[in-house]
Amino acid sequence: MTEPLNYKHLHYFWAVAREGGVNRAAERLGMSAQTVSGQVSRLELALGKALFTQQGRKLVLTEAGRVALQYADQIFLLGETLQETLEEETPGATVRLSAGITDVLPKTVSYRLLEPALASGNRVRLVCTEGAFDELLAELALHRLDVVLADRPVPAGAQQPFVSTLLARCPVMIFGTAQLCARYRDGFPHSLARAPMLLPTRDNVLRSQLEQWFEAENIKVDIVGEFEDGALLKTFGRQGVGLFPAPSFQVDDITRQFEVEVLGAVEGVSEHYYAIANRRKLQHSAVEAIMRSRAEIRDEA
Repeated sequence: MTEPLNYKHLHYFWAVAREGGVNRAAERLGMSAQTVSGQVSRLELALGKALFTQQGRKLVLTEAGRVALQYADQIFLLGETLQETLEEETPGATVRLSAGITDVLPKTVSYRLLEPALASGNRVRLVCTEGAFDELLAELALHRLDVVLADRPVPAGAQQPFVSTLLARCPVMIFGTAQLCARYRDGFPHSLARAPMLLPTRDNVLRSQLEQWFEAENIKVDIVGEFEDGALLKTFGRQGVGLFPAPSFQVDDITRQFEVEVLGAVEGVSEHYYAIANRRKLQHSAVEAIMRSRAEIRDEA
């Protein structure tokens, strides 16, 4: 390195990488594109590495640029957290919890899993991010998240320094409008033969469990809709398009919100919910509160 790292230069690089180009970064920073480009060039000179390469009209990160961006993300996230902390009347009184929630988790379940952190006695500032499982694990690896809530643990044999803790097992039930439930209630579950059914898409963990259950019970349903989004699935169920499966800690959460009834329980099938954390984050007070709650939540479920 020919000169010490200048964090202002790093901030310009970070803005260009995040905005996807020099012009957009310059607009965000309120500076000229020439100035921003010059500051990034000075950072590359200091590091002795090219951080961007030109592909057609686009600026693309080099391998060194991707590594630099990972560190810049951590540096500036810590800077934002420091500023927020020092702006409090009592610095350090608020605990920031950045939680990633996989997009297949029902919203009411997500709240129940995070509730222990909010009730831990500390003042908690909760920042929730929703996304795909693999994307959230990548964010967790870079320490942009403190915990990830998911319907599956980290795959066996994975080399990431993660800890997966089972928080809850949640029973799965079949719901539907009063009219549909009245039609298919007698003889449940075999009454479901040829019944209109709304199901999660095939990449959902619950979908594979349901298919095994249908096969074991020798039931062939009429799949009239498949959904990635659980709330959208329930909304169609509310309109009477079909019966639908859903996990629920409290049946009232679904019956009241979507104006449906319980047709019956899917015996032997349950959703499993995990908290995944980086081993170095296990001393985070809010993460600890979530982990400690697992026995209580599982008993309730």
